Parts: sequence; C-alpha cells; structure tokens
Amino acid sequence: MSCPDVGPAIYTAIAELGADPDELLAELGLDPKLFDDGKLVPYAALGHLITLGAERTNCPHLGLYIGQRANLASLGELGLLVRHSDTVGDALRALEAHSAMQNRGAVVGLGTDSDVTVLSYAPYGPEAESAAIHSERALATLTNVLRALCGSEWAPEEVLLPRSKPRDIAFYDHFFRAPVRFDQEMAALVFPADLLEQRIAGADLTVRQSAEDHIGQLEGDQASNFTDALRRYLRTQVTRQRCHAERVARMRLITRRTLSRHLRAQGTTFRRLADEAQSQVAKQLLADTSMSVTQVSAILNFSEPAAFTHAFRRWSGMTPSAWRRDNQPSDTARLLNAQYSPK
Repeated sequence: MSCPDVGPAIYTAIAELGADPDELLAELGLDPKLFDDGKLVPYAALGHLITLGAERTNCPHLGLYIGQRANLASLGELGLLVRHSDTVGDALRALEAHSAMQNRGAVVGLGTDSDVTVLSYAPYGPEAESAAIHSERALATLTNVLRALCGSEWAPEEVLLPRSKPRDIAFYDHFFRAPVRFDQEMAALVFPADLLEQRIAGADLTVRQSAEDHIGQLEGDQASNFTDALRRYLRTQVTRQRCHAERVARMRLITRRTLSRHLRAQGTTFRRLADEAQSQVAKQLLADTSMSVTQVSAILNFSEPAAFTHAFRRWSGMTPSAWRRDNQPSDTARLLNAQYSPK
C-alpha cells in the first residue's frame, strides 16, 4: 500500500501535463474513486498509473515530477514530527521508524558508515512493481524534506538509482544538484554524517510531543501484521546476506520455533519470505538496470553466478537471462530511457 497523498498527487500531475487521469484509470481497469477519502492505494496500481501517465503525457521523468512537488505537509502528522524534531538525525530516524503508518509498500532506511550517511528507499512485498519509478518519486520527496529542514540550497553528495542511465540526465541534475549514479543496487541519498547533528531551526517541543502521541495512537489502532514487518526487515537485509531466521528470532527475542509458528499462522514460512525478498530484488535489477547477471549475483551474495541461476530458476521457473529477455522494457519503459528535455 502507499501513502494516501501520493495518489492525488499523481492524478493532479497527469492532468496538469495534458492527459485525462480518469481515462487512464479506466484503461487500467482501476476504480475511478481509487483516490477518494484518503484511501491507502496498492503500490502496483500507482506504478501502473505513473508508467502509463509517463507515456501519455510524453513526460518520462513523471516520477520525479510528482516527487518534487511533495513537501513535509504531504506526510501529514509524520511531517509535523519530522519538522519539529530536535536535529536532522532525529527527524530522519522518526521518518525511518514511522514511515510504515503511511507507506505500506516500501521501507525507508538510515545508515551511517564512518563519515557518510545513506538514506535509502526500497519497495518490498509481492505487489512491489515499477520499483524504478517509485524510487525516483520517493528520492525527490526525501530531497524536499531535507531542503525543508536544512535550507533550500541543500543538496546530497550523491544520488543512487536502481535503473539504467537515460540518454539525457539534465532533469536529474537540475533537481538533485548532485552527481546521480545509475545502475545501482538501491535508491538512496548520500550525504555527510555530520548533517545528522544539525539542529532544526524553529522546532517546537509541544508540537513534536503532540505529533508523537497522535502517531502512537494511529499505529496502535493499526492491525499488527507480523509477516509485513518481516518483509520490511528482509528487504533491508537481502543485499547484506543477513536473511537468517535465527537472526530475526534473536532480534525479536523469540525462539526459532515460535517464529515459525507465527509465520505458519499467517500462511507462510521464513524461507518463502526470504526467497521472495531475494527474487524481488533480482527481478528489479534485471528489469530496470543494465547490470550483468554476474553483478546481480554478487549483489545478492551468491557464491557464484551458477548458484544464483539455480536459485532464480527455483523462484521463477527460468534462468535470469531468459527472464530478462521475456521482461524487456515495454514501449513505455523505452520512453523512460529515450532522450528528452526537462520540463
């Protein structure tokens, strides 16, 4: 699922660029009232709509176009908590911890290694389609969040995108004002770690506490889904070779047997979810990037390409190369890689 504000933003952007969003919804077989009443919308539906919208509006950077229009207000109560956090680090940790309340379909991650911090975004779950489009949109939104906290001139040191490099990257350069690295294993903003210590001007403790209380209430009202929480965790760990049931059991302070029982009650197993996470990342990289099968194998920490091919055949019934051939970019995806001029 996705944040309720994303759907209306897509609808509005498509209309502004000259296409009829209602016609596109009908063509995709989607309910014309999909975005009414602040509903959470399936990620797959949003991805299909953006992809078709990019084709019909002749705007291949539609994901960025939508994302750059988002701001802290788009995040609702979470935006208030972020805006009134004590430091930038506190704000981003709040975003990481609570993004699931609005964004059931992707996980935000925050990690620091030495003097570099990486703020990442990764779609997950069985319906996580159109990952490249969602990732561009999300990184544009996260950039605007950081500019709201740090000043309009803020720019990351690097932007990482899990998609092939388009012929013209002027729009990316214009918006991010930083080097954009394509064909990456993740979508992320990279910036100096000392930014996390920067205090946020005008932060109001009373507003922050009120937002925290309201978010806690909203999260308490949401049905707990052990399987979804585990999918989120596995998506962040799949390229780090940490998809081990024992590790998850220790993290949750339960036994391996109890973990298995919880998952069995929800109709799945740890092996099935771990395979799903690896398969999803593999397919995203094969479909959206120019990486070789050997490179994808290495990212997923397989000992050799043959082991990856064997696992991929078990997941999909075909080899990675055959799957890639059968999932070559459509006309719309080719448009995304075509030369264009920024709007």
